[in-house]
Amino acid sequence: MKWLGRRSSGSAIPTPQSLLRSVYVGRLCVAIAIYLSAALKFNVAAPLDLLVTSFLLVATVVVTIASYWHTHIRGRLPGRTFLYAQALYDVALITAVVHVTGGPQSDLTPLYVPLIAVTAVLMPPASTALITALVGIVYFADVFFGHRTPMTAQVGLQLAVFVAVAAVTAYFASRVSVMGAEREALAGELRQARLEAADVLRNIPTGIVTVDADGQLLYCNPAAEQILGFKERQWRGRSVMPEFARIAPEFWAAITATARRGVRAMRVEATVRRPDRTFPIGVTTTTLEVETGGTPRVTAIFTDISDSKRLEELHLRAERLEAVAELSASLAHEIKNPLASIRSSVEQLGRAKRANPDEKFLTGLVVRESDRLSRLLSEFLDFSRVRATECRPLDLHAVAAAAIRLVREHSDCPDDAVIDLAGGSTAMEGDEDLLHRVVSNLVLNAVQAAGKGARVTVRTGRPAPHELPRGAGIENPVALAVSDNGPGIPENLRARLFDPFVTGRVGGTGLGLAIVQRAVEAHRGLVLVDSTEGKGTTFTVYFPADRRKEEAA
Repeated sequence: MKWLGRRSSGSAIPTPQSLLRSVYVGRLCVAIAIYLSAALKFNVAAPLDLLVTSFLLVATVVVTIASYWHTHIRGRLPGRTFLYAQALYDVALITAVVHVTGGPQSDLTPLYVPLIAVTAVLMPPASTALITALVGIVYFADVFFGHRTPMTAQVGLQLAVFVAVAAVTAYFASRVSVMGAEREALAGELRQARLEAADVLRNIPTGIVTVDADGQLLYCNPAAEQILGFKERQWRGRSVMPEFARIAPEFWAAITATARRGVRAMRVEATVRRPDRTFPIGVTTTTLEVETGGTPRVTAIFTDISDSKRLEELHLRAERLEAVAELSASLAHEIKNPLASIRSSVEQLGRAKRANPDEKFLTGLVVRESDRLSRLLSEFLDFSRVRATECRPLDLHAVAAAAIRLVREHSDCPDDAVIDLAGGSTAMEGDEDLLHRVVSNLVLNAVQAAGKGARVTVRTGRPAPHELPRGAGIENPVALAVSDNGPGIPENLRARLFDPFVTGRVGGTGLGLAIVQRAVEAHRGLVLVDSTEGKGTTFTVYFPADRRKEEAA
């Protein structure tokens, strides 16, 4: 019904409950007034007696109490039948009052006006027209038949007033109803937008924290709780800045600077130090000015950038290796030919009959070192020539099995070393020779690092979506993981682990992992390392299963 649309519109017109309450009060006042008029013989037409007015008063009290109990105590929504019954009773009551107080000469005839106005507010226009017509008919019948008064201009004017009041009130009520409906629709859209925004803030992986000028926590989404490692319910309404200063000093400094100077901080890098891990975050802060007199609020938006930093380091490492590979190829070509000439000349000098034992010893030493330098140059050339020349479908699990068999026959593999192969068939596209070198280098490094009693596990398969770093950009990935029980990689060596000529093993050239990096890069993959001193090391390599589609993309 019409009045339901205005129930919570917030307009200046009273609510239906307050209007009905006013109707009940006015009805009782009219009944009491006519009763007192009859009792005091004041302005009441004869021969009405006290008995009739008493009956009207009692009936009005009963009807009003019943109506109030229905709408205000029980809280029921009045339907159209209820409103019609109320209007009909009020028409009858006012007509009785007007009749006994003089009919057309009654001073209470204007009581019809608020009745019509209230009806126009509470009921649709058609119902208002019906009640107005009923008022006009009843009033005209009372004047013409009840008091035997001929039709006069005064009566016609009163009937015209009734119609005008009904029309004007109905028009304004309908306009207010439309405005209230529009306002309610806007309020509903605003509530929906707020719900959607709250749902987005709860589910995005970016942390959002809002504090006031005193540092009290006003808002914190689940991502912020997960990144910073604290619970919002423990700090809501309290100053959380000391906790921020303990967890991430740079994060605290960015929020404090924004609160003091009102200057936004853009892309500030901070370090979060939690008991379980330490990682970088990217922070942006902004201020929110509230209504006049309120204190400004500071909102910090931040995200874990450890994966992006890791990927950035991988790309920089690949670029460095490419540059070193080009330099190595040039130097190897330039050195190899003169070295061959030197070796040949020294070898001939050593075969001369006039050479004494010391000279033969020295020439033999030069030849051996020349051979060692030649092998090193060959490794440089191998490093510079790492290219995926033949890409075809293969099984990474089978490639890993063949590489493990080769490592078991290597002289550096301890007799008691245990190398397990886990996972199942893993289809992908790639260069089998390069993949074989990747697996054999990683497994050989693992057994060499672990030494006696080495336990190495090689696993192939498809990784879970959350295992890849965000932004890796590898679709349909496959994974190769090599884990050992060695002593781990020292902290000072991890940052340079894949650089050429960097090795932690005596006698190593430092090119094994550099070749692994270049071979993985040739397949558009990623290689990551996780190591804890005293607990072993795990190298994880991710390849795109469809390399040709990846290259086309």
